[in-house]
Amino acid sequence: MKAFRLDELEAERAANDGAYLQFLRERNMSVGLYALDTGASDPQQPHGQDEVYMVVSGRASITVGMETTEVARGSVVYVPAGVAHKFHHISEDLRVLVVFSPPEG
Repeated sequence: MKAFRLDELEAERAANDGAYLQFLRERNMSVGLYALDTGASDPQQPHGQDEVYMVVSGRASITVGMETTEVARGSVVYVPAGVAHKFHHISEDLRVLVVFSPPEG
């Protein structure tokens, strides 16, 4: 078993000065913590993997393809591989668990 604490993952992500921390990589998936602070721009480009976002804190909008929705704690969003997507209008510091399948990179 592998178990993680969000507060420890957030501290590790912040210590590495990055918006994204991959903390689990297995044969069929990878999982990371993505952070965007209030007012930040999301630099993402489409990925070659399907992904699921689960918002653990914060508020923002996300556009996937041509659809836009607001997200907050508890929101779950699926993004198919190759589809353009971005978080925007980030009104509260956003922390998101990201599951890639197959693993990112």
